[in-house]
Amino acid sequence: MPVSKPVSRRLLLAAAAALGAGLTGASAQSYGQRVAVTGDDGRAVANSILPGEITGQIPGLRGVTYVGPRDAGTTLYEFFDFNCPYCRKAAADVVALHDSDPELRIGLVHNPILSPQSAQAAKVMLAVQRKLGSEAAWRFYQTLLGKPGRIDGPGALTAAAALGIPQAEVEAIADSEEVRAALKSQMRMAADLGLYATPSYVLGNSGILGHPGAGAMAKMIASVRRCDRLAC
Repeated sequence: MPVSKPVSRRLLLAAAAALGAGLTGASAQSYGQRVAVTGDDGRAVANSILPGEITGQIPGLRGVTYVGPRDAGTTLYEFFDFNCPYCRKAAADVVALHDSDPELRIGLVHNPILSPQSAQAAKVMLAVQRKLGSEAAWRFYQTLLGKPGRIDGPGALTAAAALGIPQAEVEAIADSEEVRAALKSQMRMAADLGLYATPSYVLGNSGILGHPGAGAMAKMIASVRRCDRLAC
């Protein structure tokens, strides 16, 4: 789908500004092996205990895409970048977790630290979420991360149009102050938690750097439910 140059340039500049805002003042949160856990590949997974005063603010973030029951006892937050090479596999595994665990709530949080194009796509997904809600944004996430190649603003606009939103309306919402502020706050949260890798996760009071795989993640979720730790 063609994208008008003036609007696309505004999206790019706004995305670049949000990208810069999210990268400043990153937390010194230290990640190592606070809890001994391994990924599906058998390698150690970097994790840390996170400050409760910061993780407690995540539910108040604007523009987070949620799926799963509101009253779920366990919520998994994924902090992702649309152009992270590992995020495509992670997305498939996160969807599989959602499909196999009806008691799990998942929150998708944008952390487009790799490029302005990633931030452009994030702004479009935030526009979809704002216009159509989390279910549509969840489908949008699956669509974009199910495609090969670089993801950028024009590609994201094409995916949004397939959901039935006129392009001009998507661009206007993506350019809005509300979306800019939402993206900035989500990136700031990732920085405050020291989530410098994508994807990364927050599960209970633990931060997880990188994608451990669906099997390892399911074990961690089960452990958090039993003992509030990634491994009991």
